[in-house]
Amino acid sequence: MWKYELYSMDWDLKEELRDCLVAAAPYGGPIALLRNPWRKEKAASVRPVLDIYSASGMPLASLLWKSGPVVSLGWSAEEELLCVQEDGAVLVYGLHGDFRRHFSMGNEVLQNRVLDARVFHTEFGSGVAILTGAHRFTLSANVGDLKLRRMPEVPGLQSAPSCWTVLCQDRVAHILLAVGPDLYLLDHAACSAVTLPGLAPGVSSFLQMAVSFTYRHLALFTDTGYIWMGTASLKEKLCEFNCNIRAAPKQMVWCSRPRSKERAVVVAWERRLMVVGDASESIQFVLDEDSYLVPELDGVRIFSRSTHEFLHEVPAASEEIFKIASMAPGALLLEAQKEYEKESQKADEYLREIQELGQLTQAVQQCIEAAGHEHQPDMQKSLLRAASFGKCFLDRFPPDSFVHMCQDLRVLNAVRDYHIGIPLTYSQYKQLTIQVLLDRLVLRRLYPLAIQICEYLRLPEVQGVSRILAHWACYKVQQKDVSDEDVARAINQKLGDTPGVSYSDIAARAYGCGRTELAIKLLEYEPRSGEQVPLLLKMKRSKLALSKAIESGDTDLVFTVLLHLKNELNRGDFFMTLRNQPMALSLYRQFCKHQELETLKDLYNQDDNHQELGSFHIRASYAAEERIEGRVAALQTAADAFYKAKNEFAAKATEDQMRLLRLQRRLEDELGGQFLDLSLHDTVTTLILGGHNKRAEQLARDFRIPDKRLWWLKLTALADLEDWEELEKFSKSKKSPIGYLPFVEICIKQHNKYEAKKYASRVGPEQKVKALLLVGDVAQAADVAIEHRNEAELSLVLSHCTGATDGATADKIQRARAQAQKK
Repeated sequence: MWKYELYSMDWDLKEELRDCLVAAAPYGGPIALLRNPWRKEKAASVRPVLDIYSASGMPLASLLWKSGPVVSLGWSAEEELLCVQEDGAVLVYGLHGDFRRHFSMGNEVLQNRVLDARVFHTEFGSGVAILTGAHRFTLSANVGDLKLRRMPEVPGLQSAPSCWTVLCQDRVAHILLAVGPDLYLLDHAACSAVTLPGLAPGVSSFLQMAVSFTYRHLALFTDTGYIWMGTASLKEKLCEFNCNIRAAPKQMVWCSRPRSKERAVVVAWERRLMVVGDASESIQFVLDEDSYLVPELDGVRIFSRSTHEFLHEVPAASEEIFKIASMAPGALLLEAQKEYEKESQKADEYLREIQELGQLTQAVQQCIEAAGHEHQPDMQKSLLRAASFGKCFLDRFPPDSFVHMCQDLRVLNAVRDYHIGIPLTYSQYKQLTIQVLLDRLVLRRLYPLAIQICEYLRLPEVQGVSRILAHWACYKVQQKDVSDEDVARAINQKLGDTPGVSYSDIAARAYGCGRTELAIKLLEYEPRSGEQVPLLLKMKRSKLALSKAIESGDTDLVFTVLLHLKNELNRGDFFMTLRNQPMALSLYRQFCKHQELETLKDLYNQDDNHQELGSFHIRASYAAEERIEGRVAALQTAADAFYKAKNEFAAKATEDQMRLLRLQRRLEDELGGQFLDLSLHDTVTTLILGGHNKRAEQLARDFRIPDKRLWWLKLTALADLEDWEELEKFSKSKKSPIGYLPFVEICIKQHNKYEAKKYASRVGPEQKVKALLLVGDVAQAADVAIEHRNEAELSLVLSHCTGATDGATADKIQRARAQAQKK
């Protein structure tokens, strides 16, 4: 095991760590200190101060604690500080002391108060476990999605357990507690007594428990001075160690040993630190002052008032290179490079020795790996120079591992700097990932460093710089001592049109901070109207939202705003708003035509749009009313509106429709049948088909139907009835205003050539040829065409001639054409 100093702490603590509640986040996270005056009667009137520091002791936040007594502190995986109070309330603070939220652990906890609490981590998130004054446990496995679980009662438990911890097995959180020599395991359903396999006899009490960083192993310290180590499932014993100290330790944590896979537990007393494991002997360190242990993925951080150190297992590559008289390939390569810098011939000797053994590739890899685990930049450089030196003598060594290690070390050295204070190891960095590290830099508001890392690693815009700039902008809007205009201008100058940055998200943060005007100014830079409008509606700026929606040309977006405005404003204000936005008014009218007809009528009335109002009443007369009286009344209203609109044609047409409706009702009453809703022409046709010619003629006179149109209607109706006798009488009643060719055409349409021939002779000279062709008299049609000497008629007849039957007629036409051309 190896312990080295991370930082010389310069945080000028006024209290001893033993007098404070302490919480330190893993992965080189921040440290929170809260002096606990509730344990000292003399200082009970003094309000405590909550201080948050970086791992290097740089102050991040300091605030006067004004809430109730705090029982425990703990950091979540998102580096939020959870402060568990005696009344069961959990207050959540950010890294800079900003209050985020609070939640309660339930009424039972409030009534019985909190004796002890633990913050733990699972794959679902960060959880909180509570021990109440009634000696009952309540926990939530994820504070982000709070679901409280009241654990089963331990039979006969009359006092607080001597020690307890949270175990995570099979995706479920359990409570392990010790009562005297007995151990109990609580799950969601039952309380089970458990026995440790291979535990030394004579144990009357368990004084301390520790779960490994990965929740796979468990250690218990007994009152006999033995430390039992086994699996967290409590089914297998790994080892047991007698430390010969019966006093309860202040802290006991696991120290992971990734290289050897062996177990190690670090136990701390007032002035002694002991590392125990499978070996028969322990490693001991003297503590000069009160210290605090923080378990990590690959070791243990130890900090006190003056120093911050890291205890871990020496990595394999480092041990191979730096052990005394090492002949490992990496050690020889490092010596070769040092001799080369001295311009010594020994460099060649070392290099030849490595090459003769065929271990040059292994030597380079050892140096690269060892550089990653070194904390001091000078030693990193020395090892990387050795690796680079060895690469020169290899033909096909892939450069990726060397390049990536150089990049990773540059990032790690940057964040390990005293002013940054994130002492990540290489293993922790790889487990944490670069994205999470960037998020943590953003949480610390170290935006320039985060951006430099993104640019150096050439991360994609959306994953890197864009996201950091967006966080920076969200932080900027919280600076209330700067004017809205200056903040908006600064954000736009910094962000511009950076891909992946949403101005609407930044505006939402500004609105959440109570800066509505700043949010509106920021939305002016948002190019997507679909993102602007919802936030403007949320901010009660509906009219501005309507203008933005109209500018976008997105009708769905306009409809969304209109419906919101309709519910928000009274009817008069809503209509006045629409009058100032012609496009919105037009769209709303379209909506009302299909959904809200009464609202459409109100719109027309408010605008004095009598033309559209008249059209509305006409549609309404057919859509809603079934009684004739109601329909006529609606049509009368429509006619009045048309007169107001000075549209006399529409008004007269509406009045004629009213007359027609009344007449149709009277015809139905007198004649039976269906007349309502027929057009004027259909009404006349129906009367003719029914044999009511007199009524049809009277109707035509009443509504001034022209003679030509009446003759067409009667001709069509009689032909449909195939009443050829009545049709002949009708044709002879007076001279036809439409001529007699229609009679021929309608008879042919009804496949009655006999009747058609009756009218062909009465057709006028200009249409005689066409009529004769319709009845099939090609020869007579040719004679008439020759008589008329009309070339078009001759061509028409010739087109109807067939070679077999009309050959003579065709010759006759050709001769007539030839004679006409001679003349």
